[in-house]
Amino acid sequence: MKKISRRSVLAAAGLSVIAMALSACGSSSSTASSAAASGAASGSAQAINALEDLQGKTVGVQLGTTGDIYMSGEVGTGLDIAAVEQYNKAADAVQALLSNKIDAVCIDDQVAKKFVEANSDELAILDTAYAVEDYAICVSKDRTDLTSSLNEAIAELKDDGTLDAILDKYINKTEGAEGYVTPEGTEYPNGTLIMATNAAFEPYEYIENGAVIGIDAEFGKAICDKLGYELQIEDMEFDSIIPAVQSGKADFGMAGMTVTEERLENIDFTDTYCTGVQSIIVLK
Repeated sequence: MKKISRRSVLAAAGLSVIAMALSACGSSSSTASSAAASGAASGSAQAINALEDLQGKTVGVQLGTTGDIYMSGEVGTGLDIAAVEQYNKAADAVQALLSNKIDAVCIDDQVAKKFVEANSDELAILDTAYAVEDYAICVSKDRTDLTSSLNEAIAELKDDGTLDAILDKYINKTEGAEGYVTPEGTEYPNGTLIMATNAAFEPYEYIENGAVIGIDAEFGKAICDKLGYELQIEDMEFDSIIPAVQSGKADFGMAGMTVTEERLENIDFTDTYCTGVQSIIVLK
């Protein structure tokens, strides 16, 4: 597998592909998830080999994610998809695809790879990813001091190689990569920070042996260790993360979350720490 660093995850060529798709596919409106669309895909036997083949198809997304924002908005309109089906969990969207209830799933490329690995006889990823995105930590707009502290920790952990070590463990699958381990003697004089996440987004966050692990969980731990805080992770639905941070039920949200103009209206973000790409899963 090609090694992926924090500076370059995938080429930006996907952006030109989406521009062509938007200009070529017309301006018919995309329909949000509806009773008419649920329970049945488009019924067409035509294979989906490119973005343009999504025209007239039903695409599944995880509610509140970047894939949802894109497919329910201008991107879906430009591709002339028939409908968007929203699911609380990415796994539910993939199961709907396997059951022929939808035609495709739009999701982060690293997460897509995990689902395809588990269903390699039935699923595939379109060769061309369509949108590059930056992931960051969301923080309440009235916690500027915390945002500043998180940014300092992120910068230090990038510079000292900690983030790359975590990516080597979870994405690059480098032999012997241990990721991040809390240094002996680490103290927590500043109390506890609560991190809101949605632990159904492997390799960013997922549950193994009863614990939330993954890139975000490990990097969140490294950040909190650096700042002298214990880390407490709260697992919840993805679309509950920003409200939890806004209300103070959580101190920050970390869940492979993309910085978008829409989200910036309600929440602040730290500097980015990882780059991802939206991809399309289809049946073989």
